[in-house]
Order: sequence, then structure tokens, then C-alpha cells
Amino acid sequence: MHTVEKPRIEELPTLASLKRAALLAGVAVVAILVTVVLPAERAIDPTGVGRILGLTDMGEIKRELAEEAERDRLLHESGQSSSLLRDMLGLFAGAAQAQEQVWTDVVSFTLEPDASAEIKLVMQAGDVATYAWTAQGGRINFDLHAHGDGQSVDYDRGRGATEGAGRIEAGFAGEHGWFWRNRDDAAITVTLQLGGVYSEIVETR
Repeated sequence: MHTVEKPRIEELPTLASLKRAALLAGVAVVAILVTVVLPAERAIDPTGVGRILGLTDMGEIKRELAEEAERDRLLHESGQSSSLLRDMLGLFAGAAQAQEQVWTDVVSFTLEPDASAEIKLVMQAGDVATYAWTAQGGRINFDLHAHGDGQSVDYDRGRGATEGAGRIEAGFAGEHGWFWRNRDDAAITVTLQLGGVYSEIVETR
């Protein structure tokens, strides 16, 4: 029969060493939380280490996606979407405006659920372009912005929209246009009518 020797008292860890080990473990957990977990999951980076490691960018993307999904959910649940009557009136108004405007280009594309597309106009400073677009089959999110020549600007954005119209006056040379994303459950066809001054249409899907 094998007998296990009983450890001597002096071989056992002391209370002070146990407290020290627990303290070190707690400090390590807090350090990992602050430098890794918070930047990667919440884009909270009090030390700046997460930005260096690229974790903060990951957290910002996760946060933006979560916020976008939550806004979409609230939009559908709260009934903030326009009524059918308002939609019909909006379509008539858009059609009337389209008849008065002379369009030089028409771009049409279909987005499946969760798909996205970008349409940009290459413009010089001072150029003015006009536009009108409609979404058929559902509601769509959009962001109208521009970048170039070391500058950027946001013109307009919307969620759960079915149409848009207006003008873009370029304050600097670059690409001015739209990012669309289909957050609905069905395919959506976007038709964009364009007029005014621009040198090129750039499409990314």
C-alpha cells in the first residue's frame, strides 16, 4: 500500500502569498479587459493599446453594425415608417419633379437582402449635379457623401427610405454619391436619375 506523505506546514503557501497571487491574477484580468476585450468588443480604448493592435477598429465596426441593426429594428417596430398614403404622395411628387427635370443618365440595380452598392459621380469643385431616385420592393438605407482631395463631407442619410431627390454642389474635386444597403427581407430595385455636371459615374457592388 502506497502512502502519500503529508506535506509539512512550511511547504504550504502562506496566506500572504495566496493574497499576492490573487491580486496579481486580478491585475492581469483587468489589464486584459482594458487592453483587449473592451477595444475589440466595445471600441473603448483608454490606454491606446487597442488602437495600436487594430482591436479598436474591430470594436468600432461591431458597434456600428449593432447600432445600425438596432435602429432598423426600432424603425420597423415603432411604426415611424411613412404610411401608404404618404408613400403614394411621395411617389407622385417624385414623378412630377422627374418630369420637369432633364435627366442625362439613368442607373438601375437590384439589391438582395443585406446587399449594398455605391454609385459615385466624379465632379470638380463648383460642379452641380441633380438627382432623383426611387426604391421599389421595400425600404432602403442610404448615405449621400463625398471624398477627395484630402476632404470629405456628408450630404444626407436616411433609413427605411423609398425615394430621394435634390442637388449636389461639389465643394471640392472627388467622388460624390451614394452608399445604399438593403436591410429589408426582399430584393429592392433602385432607379437613380442623374443630370447636371459630372465627368463619370463610378459603380461599386
